[in-house]
Amino acid sequence: MGVSTSSPEKGIAVVTVDFPPVNALPVRGWSELAAAVRTAGLDAGIRCVVLAAEGRGFNAGVDIKEIQAQGDSALLGANRGCAEAFAAVYECEVPVVAEVHGFCLGGGIGLVGNADAIVASEDATFGLPELDRGALGAATHLSRLVPRHLMRALYYTSRTATAAELHGHGSVWRVVPRAGLRAAVLELAREIADKDGQLIRLAKAAINGIDPVDVRRGYRFEQGFTFEAALGGVGGRVRDTFGEAGKARKAGRTGKGDG
Repeated sequence: MGVSTSSPEKGIAVVTVDFPPVNALPVRGWSELAAAVRTAGLDAGIRCVVLAAEGRGFNAGVDIKEIQAQGDSALLGANRGCAEAFAAVYECEVPVVAEVHGFCLGGGIGLVGNADAIVASEDATFGLPELDRGALGAATHLSRLVPRHLMRALYYTSRTATAAELHGHGSVWRVVPRAGLRAAVLELAREIADKDGQLIRLAKAAINGIDPVDVRRGYRFEQGFTFEAALGGVGGRVRDTFGEAGKARKAGRTGKGDG
């Protein structure tokens, strides 16, 4: 359990996250992930980093139970850790390809929104349930995946979008069956890793330099409202009912309540 790095082929590093049961990362997990991505990017022999995960889904965001148990210290740690992990992906010296299966929620959007390319399995879904968790953030990254008005609707409703829908918007490179996900990811990573190592690093720096939005600053601005919600009490109040909003929506769609 934790974050590990492997190199299945020359020039490619695979950073894998494994925090059962749903890859909801604790504070230390975000820090470990940031360090692993930065270390891989600094390796002169690596020309492409793959960001992957074990288990049921790619990422379920922060560990809500840790925040509920530890309070403000865990909230501060999670926000700081997320900011560093997202930045590590964006600022990695070589391109980062996200390998997404199952659910990609909350902090997962921050990771894939900052990646250079996304390959997803057919069962992958993407969303920001932040308003159901008493938090705010990662709209900066969701807006890199879908058009602005769709981003707003997804954010306000906590709904998800499928990998096929994101492929239609041009943000997902390929959508493949779950069984063929790693092969499809390595095919793209291999093509990137075939480039000159020095030149691919210059290309990454150049492309980051022409981005219209400063993703690190944008996300930290959003996080300020998470802290405002926490200080005002609404963050904790909503977080304590985490999961109930989703159950209510499901009951409404099926016409079945608890009574």
